[in-house]
Amino acid sequence: MKPTNLIILVLFYSRHGATRQLAELIAQGVESVPGCDARLRTVPAVSTVAEATAPEVPAQGAPYVELEDLQQCAGLALGSPTRFGNMAAAMKYFWDGTASDWLAGSLAGKPACVFTSTGSLHGGQESTLLSMMIPLFHHGMLVMGLPYTHPELMTTSTGGSPYGVTHWSGIDGDKAISEDEKRLALALGRRLAENAVKLAGA
Repeated sequence: MKPTNLIILVLFYSRHGATRQLAELIAQGVESVPGCDARLRTVPAVSTVAEATAPEVPAQGAPYVELEDLQQCAGLALGSPTRFGNMAAAMKYFWDGTASDWLAGSLAGKPACVFTSTGSLHGGQESTLLSMMIPLFHHGMLVMGLPYTHPELMTTSTGGSPYGVTHWSGIDGDKAISEDEKRLALALGRRLAENAVKLAGA
């Protein structure tokens, strides 16, 4: 019987597409590791009208995440655009509803990484990455970044951080993902998946 591949959850929120593009690159990196499959999931936007609800299935793009996705994954890549140096409200809202998995330890001991995009070059990329790490630490995850063995961290003039992958999209979202950002995203996906395989074997 063919062994079941490990599921690596790539969970993101993207308003204009830049964070989604990073998620897709990280997923490519994940799937370059034998025995690993990437599962792309997103979260619905938070409405300013209390009665408003999103459809159960998005009209396009990745499906909405469910708590079962957390339980089934062997690793997690978490991404959000920056909102005043913090993760977007939609992503924070999702994590605020994961107390049952926190109590059950569903994510404890699993590897995780984070990624973000910003409109301005110094728009709070690293503080946003750190904000996303906090709930992951509370869930007992093994949070990893990128080591400086990746030379792009020293040469990039766009995004890139040892805390996680970043992208500078420009105020109008007109900046394409740079070659350095692309290589770092692929590398982070590979690193996450490789460590998930090692931990599963242990």
